[in-house]
Amino acid sequence: MSSVTMKGIYKKYAGGVTAVSDFNLDVEDKEFIILVGPSGCGKSTTLRMIAGLEEITLGELYIDGKLVNDVAPKERDIAMVFQNYALYPHMTVFENMAFGLKLRKMPKDEIKRRVAEAAQILEIEHLLDRKPAALSGGQRQRVALGRAIVRNPKVFLLDEPLSNLDAKLRTAMRSELAKLHKKLATTFIYVTHDQTEAMTMGTRIVVMKDGFIQQVAAPQTLYEAPANLFVATFIGTPQMNTGEGEIVDENGVTYLTFGENCKIALPEEKGRKPEVLAYAGKKVIFGIRPNDIHADEELMAKYPNRVIEAEVDMTELLGADTNLYLTNGDISMTAVVTTGTTNCKMGDKVRLCVDTTRVHLFDYDTEKTITN
Repeated sequence: MSSVTMKGIYKKYAGGVTAVSDFNLDVEDKEFIILVGPSGCGKSTTLRMIAGLEEITLGELYIDGKLVNDVAPKERDIAMVFQNYALYPHMTVFENMAFGLKLRKMPKDEIKRRVAEAAQILEIEHLLDRKPAALSGGQRQRVALGRAIVRNPKVFLLDEPLSNLDAKLRTAMRSELAKLHKKLATTFIYVTHDQTEAMTMGTRIVVMKDGFIQQVAAPQTLYEAPANLFVATFIGTPQMNTGEGEIVDENGVTYLTFGENCKIALPEEKGRKPEVLAYAGKKVIFGIRPNDIHADEELMAKYPNRVIEAEVDMTELLGADTNLYLTNGDISMTAVVTTGTTNCKMGDKVRLCVDTTRVHLFDYDTEKTITN
């Protein structure tokens, strides 16, 4: 078992700065949990508290049911992989990976076996005699992972381990880390500011902002049912379109109005919910994902009350898809449409159909979700 439980964790620094507030999380055995959020949201501080590198101001931290607030980092049976790899430049790959085991006075044969096993898992057997200066960024990252693997820890802590790699290598290493997690069958707690990393790797994601947890859920749940406006706009690429709108109840149909003359009918199962009708005549914030706006003539003919008009600011051809950057009044929007469904160019007026079954509504003042 390698579970981690955090109960009411706070981290306060001298001068009254609170980096983490009331952090509550149960990480189950063998989970791949990802802490994600913008810079300064408290995710790395949280990871360092789990590692024992930062003192917990308030709250309780348990590893496998044991309270470890006052347990030294080396006694917690965790391994941490840092953003900068933290390899010793004068040591070979083998020596870097073996260093922690030597400090523990482990027998030489056991050290050799563990390093060889980790090197095989990471496919770096041919690099064991090299020094870090002779390695690429991806190879150094594998060595840093190998140094953690040889310890057979209960929990792996990874602090933005891919941020120093180029985009192509980062994509490849995401896949490698997901495979590694499955192979090792150990608990991973991973910090990143990159929501694409979070969405593609985590079994559950913890979205943080200003030291507080905003939502904890599986990737698809965060995308489809965000708890508030921050989560909705942070998760998803391109970012969700948002703006000020108004709910209108007219002849038994609920409409969302926004921009200049945009009035779209919400489907009955969404628009007639009591929580939505409570906002009739009031301002709301709407959210529409770019993939839910279509340049499809058949859809527009079938659902005329879901059609909007906008001016094209720019088009971006991405192969099978084309991004349309649009303006309607003071609202800017992006639509991801199938290439070839529209031949519009900059300055054109274009008609588009919104999938109103997937429109999100948020309270104007609290920014909490009204309906997804």
